[in-house]
Amino acid sequence: MSKDDSSKEREILRVMRKVLASVIKDTTPQHRGLQHPLSSATIEDVRLCLSLIAVRERELADEAGAVMERPYYAGDAQAVKTVSISSLKRKPDA
Repeated sequence: MSKDDSSKEREILRVMRKVLASVIKDTTPQHRGLQHPLSSATIEDVRLCLSLIAVRERELADEAGAVMERPYYAGDAQAVKTVSISSLKRKPDA
């Protein structure tokens, strides 16, 4: 797949994901007690579409060698730990 084809496919997937997210947002009832206007089967189909989009986006990123960033919450532990240079001590030469 050429770079232009891959770029176009990523753009299509991004737009599809945004549209599905907007449909979900617009059709979700304001209160939990209200019935959802979409059937359970349609809701499951939307979930399936979103997961397929995510899988394909991951495949395209892997092919391109890109690192997929994952969102995190401020309170989550970070994989990288910052260390100040002044806290480092030089080991004596042996």
